[in-house]
Amino acid sequence: MNQLIKPQKLNKGDTIGIIAPSYALKPDDIQNSIQKLQELGFNVKLSKHIYSDTNHYAGSIDERADDFNTLIADDAVKMLLFGGGEVCNEIVPHIDYKSIINHPKIICSYSDSTTVLNVIQSQTELVTFYGASLRTFGNLSDYNWDSFVMRLMTQSQNYAKGSTWRTICPGSCKGVLTGGYLVNYAAIQGLHYFKLNNNQDYLLFIEDHEMFSSPAVVSKWFSNLEQYGVFSNVKGLIFGHYSKEEQPLIDAIIYRIGCKYEIPVVRCEDFGHGLNNSIIPIGVSAKLDTSTNKFEFLESGVV
Repeated sequence: MNQLIKPQKLNKGDTIGIIAPSYALKPDDIQNSIQKLQELGFNVKLSKHIYSDTNHYAGSIDERADDFNTLIADDAVKMLLFGGGEVCNEIVPHIDYKSIINHPKIICSYSDSTTVLNVIQSQTELVTFYGASLRTFGNLSDYNWDSFVMRLMTQSQNYAKGSTWRTICPGSCKGVLTGGYLVNYAAIQGLHYFKLNNNQDYLLFIEDHEMFSSPAVVSKWFSNLEQYGVFSNVKGLIFGHYSKEEQPLIDAIIYRIGCKYEIPVVRCEDFGHGLNNSIIPIGVSAKLDTSTNKFEFLESGVV
């Protein structure tokens, strides 16, 4: 395993770069988020093609890749922050991964951006961050801000829970964090740009939402992960927010996974497409123990 690369922590006064790799944005979409970031003490830099809709649903592939690579190479930009959508995977072949290694910085998003976050981690060993997006700052909660500060602005290894964690299958495990939005995480398996290390134990965190995927679709994509052999190296599973109402079928699906692979499985509302946007560092080692109801990072994601 290569040496893990960790970006410098964020400080007030630093510049956060905003891009739109997954979906076309309009100024009104992000005005409140930009204002909030500035009120919190950060400078904001918008990418050149931030509002492009060349393809109607997003900027062209070249425009989006150029925005990404340009802000990566800009040493004045300490963090990239962006949201979800549908077509983030289109820029994967055009990302300058060598530049990311030479200019490591915080890269944070969620949802469709699962693709880019995990590919970058696989290609470069840079820790990337899942959970917060532009949407997080449109109506910032105390929990989401505290998570942002703890994960990105300090070297804290503590994890603060934002909900009750329910044990589906008991046990304890250690592993490198990998995961994100289920559909995208399943879709990158087998790609040239992404590969899990067969000699590494992983702790998988996954979220999905009823507005995108029924329980049947969730089951389908978990089967996809199984058939790619992902669970040969997964030693624990954390499933995030899915719906406001309880969904026993979701519990049944992840219970089946836990029993089949004899791994601990828990559910929480801390991350996903809900109100809570806890930030999880991809590539960092963590520990889960259901007997003590504890989840902890074994190292910080920033330096």
